[in-house]
Amino acid sequence: MSSYDRRDLGLLLLRVGTGGVLAAHGAQKLLGWFGGHGIEGTGQFMESVGYSPGRASATAAGLAEAGGGTLLALGLATPAAGAAAAGAMAGASAVHAPNGFFNMEGGYEYAATLGLAATGLAIAGPGRLSLDHALGHVFDRGWMVPAALGATAAVTALVVGARNKRVHKPEKDEAADEFSSQEALFGEGPAS
Repeated sequence: MSSYDRRDLGLLLLRVGTGGVLAAHGAQKLLGWFGGHGIEGTGQFMESVGYSPGRASATAAGLAEAGGGTLLALGLATPAAGAAAAGAMAGASAVHAPNGFFNMEGGYEYAATLGLAATGLAIAGPGRLSLDHALGHVFDRGWMVPAALGATAAVTALVVGARNKRVHKPEKDEAADEFSSQEALFGEGPAS
């Protein structure tokens, strides 16, 4: 087996493994399959961790995972598929980040690993054992990689940033209330 054949087989295994896991997680969110909670339950969870509106957030995450994962496994529209999956995993990593790195502690290890694998596939391409190759790379052009990853990074930054503001707002409000209480107690403040 030549090194080129080994590369293609390796990319196929990575695509099918990563894409399959992502598609299964998306099916949990969208359809309630594999022990998932479907749109309603996932939407309630999304709302509880700061992604609002919850139902729309669950739908977007589910579509990015199920759609991106399925397309990665097939090797079709690989730049867009990898970018969509990576964006969803960045959103999941934001939820788990306060728990540290390791998954066994509730950390972001698992989501980050899937996101990096999806990003790597978007950059490396699907290999010859893919629908993109069979279709002449119509949906896998070089310019599509930075365009898909850039657009996804921008949208993800906005979504995660808005989520982080919602989640951390009570902490800021508590700090402001504590400062106001100290001002009232000690008579300090800008006008003093």
